[in-house]
Amino acid sequence: MKRSGVADLPLHGGRVPQWLAERMTKLGTAITESIIHDYGRGAFLSRLSDPFWFQALGAVMGMDWHSSGITTSVMGALKRGLAPRAHELGIYICGGRGRFSRNTPNELRQIADQRGFDGEALVRTSRLTARIDNNAIADGFQIYLHSFVVTAKGEWAVVQQGLNDRSGMARRYHWHSATVKDFVTEPHTGIVGEHQGTIMNLVDAGAGAAQHAMLDIAHQHPEKTLSAARHLRLPAHHEVRSTNVDLKRLGAVLAVAYERGLRDFAELLLLEKLGPRTLQSLALVAEVVHGAPSRFDDPARFSFAHGGKDGHPFKVPLRTYDASLDFLRTSLDRAKLGDREKLDGFRRLNRFVRTVETQLKPEAKFDALIAHENAISPSLDGRSVRDDKPGRSFFVGKDRQQTLF
Repeated sequence: MKRSGVADLPLHGGRVPQWLAERMTKLGTAITESIIHDYGRGAFLSRLSDPFWFQALGAVMGMDWHSSGITTSVMGALKRGLAPRAHELGIYICGGRGRFSRNTPNELRQIADQRGFDGEALVRTSRLTARIDNNAIADGFQIYLHSFVVTAKGEWAVVQQGLNDRSGMARRYHWHSATVKDFVTEPHTGIVGEHQGTIMNLVDAGAGAAQHAMLDIAHQHPEKTLSAARHLRLPAHHEVRSTNVDLKRLGAVLAVAYERGLRDFAELLLLEKLGPRTLQSLALVAEVVHGAPSRFDDPARFSFAHGGKDGHPFKVPLRTYDASLDFLRTSLDRAKLGDREKLDGFRRLNRFVRTVETQLKPEAKFDALIAHENAISPSLDGRSVRDDKPGRSFFVGKDRQQTLF
């Protein structure tokens, strides 16, 4: 998955409420575990280093589908969820936002001591990626988030994000050791941010003369990397529009969830009777786990799994979110005991949706879908940050809970 590019990431204020942060941690952990279980740790890093997939992951986890907050929230959720199981899964996430980014070297050294890595080499790589994005590329963005992900075998990925105070935009940069051959020749697997026109890029392939002059002064030799790139451009508008979504792909998900015959077959694949709304969510989560790289050109589509915290395209349906989590967690727990039927059914669900899309070519009726989701939202305990008022009660799963803010 060798991609890099540029996309708009509008800065959004606010916070991730606790009720969503906890669910994001659980879902992010389950998705990671599913990918590692079926494809290995390297495949997870490849996905993580793809800006399109990363954006889809944030959307399916209930974050605003296009905002800069996806980066901080997703990496924070993954770090919280994977830390207790790092040794078991062989995935370690270091760094984070602000002061946490400065802890990266010590965290890497600790992991290196445990796993027998060259800790200083990892620290040097971490610093080098940050310096290239912060200093060598004069695009007006200052790095404020740096996450370094390393596996038990020493493969790594970096996700970092910069802020441009003047434009009020963010830019996300992706790196991956599997594609890195030369750190000073177009090294990114992904760059996401607002297009700024012509910029000074000292790691551009055509900047050789400037590179050599700097190297002569510094008496250093470059390390080698390679990458390929694509562009992800996200619009400034907050709401999800039909133009942001591949309606045929979404139509196949809806057909499988709501057309009686197709739904019966999908439930047979999953070996479990599920409501149509849960099937809709699981089909989109399954695509995040099993989908090919080309399937993530429209990351907004994945917000139709669990909505968005600001209510776009609709409120987060807590009952559906919890049902999706329960299915995925149960499938993974059974697989640990040797029973892969439910987990294999989850993979087959993704294949079935692709078959429906190819053969039947259904197309989602976008406005009707939004109206339907808003209509059923109360019955699914739909919630957004706008509902977080002092003393407000809310539902979690089957039990009514009272929370004070």
